[in-house]
Amino acid sequence: MAEGRKVVASNRRARHNYEILDTFEAGMVLTGSEVKSLRASQVQLKDAYATLHRGELWLENAHIAPYSYATSGGHDPERRRKLLLHRREIDRLTGKVQEQGLTLVPLQIYFTHGLAKIEIALAKGRHTYDKRKKLVERQQKREMDRARSHRR
Repeated sequence: MAEGRKVVASNRRARHNYEILDTFEAGMVLTGSEVKSLRASQVQLKDAYATLHRGELWLENAHIAPYSYATSGGHDPERRRKLLLHRREIDRLTGKVQEQGLTLVPLQIYFTHGLAKIEIALAKGRHTYDKRKKLVERQQKREMDRARSHRR
């Protein structure tokens, strides 16, 4: 974990369901009540994904709970949120998503130097047998490590 980075929410299922090929850090366009909810860790990324629409990157289905003390009614918890990346990065993502059929998955939301950031991954979906294979490999590695530590 980097210095000055406070993780607010992480999408642990993403690493299980997808093979992560590349990651990007993006800024987010948020309202004040959304920032307050993020600081209180009132966010879920379980079903969230990112889409490219008219040359812009959008975060879909991320649930940021309404801030209870908001004066003007707060915000819509499921609204689309614009993500901020450099044009080069957006163009590169557009090419990869269209050509190779990859998906953009949010991995975590965090604060860096007071700014809300999101880590987006360029990912390829895993089949069920790939998921099982990975779980078996992880379990075998754990058992080997255990045996190694008992020998010492």
